[in-house]
Amino acid sequence: MKNLIQEEKEITQGAERILNSTLPRRSFLQFAGAGAVGVALMAAGCSKDKDYVGPTDPIVPGENKVDLGSGDVGILNYAFALEQLEAAFYTKVVGAFWSNIDERERDYLTDIQLHEVAHRELLSNVLAGNKIGNLAFDFSKVNFGDRTAVLTAAKELEDLGVAAYNGVAPLLKSKDTLLVAAKIVSVEARHAAYISESLKPNDFTAGVVNGSGQEQTLKPAEVLSRVKKYITTEIIASNLPTA
Repeated sequence: MKNLIQEEKEITQGAERILNSTLPRRSFLQFAGAGAVGVALMAAGCSKDKDYVGPTDPIVPGENKVDLGSGDVGILNYAFALEQLEAAFYTKVVGAFWSNIDERERDYLTDIQLHEVAHRELLSNVLAGNKIGNLAFDFSKVNFGDRTAVLTAAKELEDLGVAAYNGVAPLLKSKDTLLVAAKIVSVEARHAAYISESLKPNDFTAGVVNGSGQEQTLKPAEVLSRVKKYITTEIIASNLPTA
């Protein structure tokens, strides 16, 4: 097993390769990935958990639940829950790509998976002792062997993620916390645009951007309701701020 120093050295070398690469080759997500590598370094060794997809213990009704908490901590735990979900989903995707996937698409989705893991680990470290536990997931309704099914689920998660950050940003009290959220959501929006365009060309803003050029906003209750089909852990969000 690699130690933390070796892991961080490899991450740093990866960052140097990205920053020294030419723009045409995987340009869109490579430069977003450079930011994710920086996040990973700040997260103090996120790569050790990159394959984690959630608990495997049997779900016990009434016991498998988490309370997000209140204030900025509650909002960050809300974001942490969503990043756990996205990291787990993309880890399933890259663990067994559909047949005949082209190299470029495989590379882009792998980049996205690494970004989501970096986001998850950054929030984990920011929250420290205040973070919720690891959530449990159920992706049985997604056919990971079918490109359309995977990209449709990915679009749903990415669009919900961006709308979720938009919905809670005005409720954050700390400027530093808001900055963390803003840096994450900007990368999530790039993911969302790429996935939408891959699913249906020339459709990268359909259904999420209004006539004023603004992204949709959703409240936690609506977002959590929509992702409940994937998260088997009960999430208590009643203490989140509303104003």
